[in-house]
Amino acid sequence: MKARLVVFPIKGKIWCFSRSIDQSASAFNSANTPSTVKELWKKILANSKPLNANAELLVDFISNKMNNAWVGLEKAPEGSFKNKLHGFGLQLLARVKPSEILLKSISKEVTNVRITYPPSLNSRLVRRRLRHIAMRGTVIHRKYFYGSVTLLPLTTALAVLPLPNIPFFWVLFRTYSHWRALQGSEKLLELVSDYSRAQNPSAEMMEASKELDELLRKGYENGSVNEKAISDICIQFKLNNIDVLKWRDLV
Repeated sequence: MKARLVVFPIKGKIWCFSRSIDQSASAFNSANTPSTVKELWKKILANSKPLNANAELLVDFISNKMNNAWVGLEKAPEGSFKNKLHGFGLQLLARVKPSEILLKSISKEVTNVRITYPPSLNSRLVRRRLRHIAMRGTVIHRKYFYGSVTLLPLTTALAVLPLPNIPFFWVLFRTYSHWRALQGSEKLLELVSDYSRAQNPSAEMMEASKELDELLRKGYENGSVNEKAISDICIQFKLNNIDVLKWRDLV
């Protein structure tokens, strides 16, 4: 599977790193994830793959259930408890760093990356910064993954209260999120490393885009890229607007 990463300066010395939205990849993952416990059990029993592959299947199953529950909250009537719960969840999600979102988007199925950047940037510097994000991600998300795992038993104890166990579900989500980001860090590091490039030149392709450079030139004002230019870039390169704006809002 191919992945396109778009890199560009968004505010001062801050760069944006975002993956283009791939609908086919989402459809592929959904189609290969069991929807019921019965289907999950059958797939695990019929699976001759190692234990870690079955563990990953279980994680994908739980993630799919969490996503469905989130969609249910999103569709709840205005002013209802579920609607307020969804609003609170959005506030928590706003705290997730954009680098984590990038790393989570690099799944194990990705075999090569196409890195699009403006010609004004040095290609070697672009690769170096991506490697830095990947290397830093392996350290940070491994630490936070184990930290989240240790909190799960503590938040489980709150189930005795007559209220939704929001801390448990939040810690469960963060555990999953850090695990995915850790996997993505390792995969990205593998794809953009000098060794990988020497062994498999097709694993990485650098693309200097004049179109991206022109959009940035038109929209750069007061030390950052304005929202109109960001919106145009997101449309042209199929990026998530909210994720891109998170890079600009970094302190």
